[in-house]
Amino acid sequence: MFYATNRVALVAAFCVITDSRVADAPDLDSGRSISMNWRNRSACFGVNPELFFPDGSTGRALLQIEEAKAVCRQCEVIETCLKWAMESGQDAGVWGGLSEEERRALKRRTRVRRAS
Repeated sequence: MFYATNRVALVAAFCVITDSRVADAPDLDSGRSISMNWRNRSACFGVNPELFFPDGSTGRALLQIEEAKAVCRQCEVIETCLKWAMESGQDAGVWGGLSEEERRALKRRTRVRRAS
């Protein structure tokens, strides 16, 4: 139930993020605003947000992740989307062409490089 409730909230947030009327999002860690002007040019604009938030990471969810990534591969703002997701702490869903697990791995690699 907890995951389902969070999933509904995440999908709702995705809808807000891809809504052209939304202003820039606050970066809660720094208090700065993260520009969201790119969202109107995103390939996912108008696509059912459920696609980008699969339920789990096995079986049918793997196919759904690949379908979401296919949309991302057609996107002109994929790098900006990924940067925004990483900077704003998006832990769930497919953002910038990467799954949750791929973004976590990228964060770990980035931390290791900074520590070196």
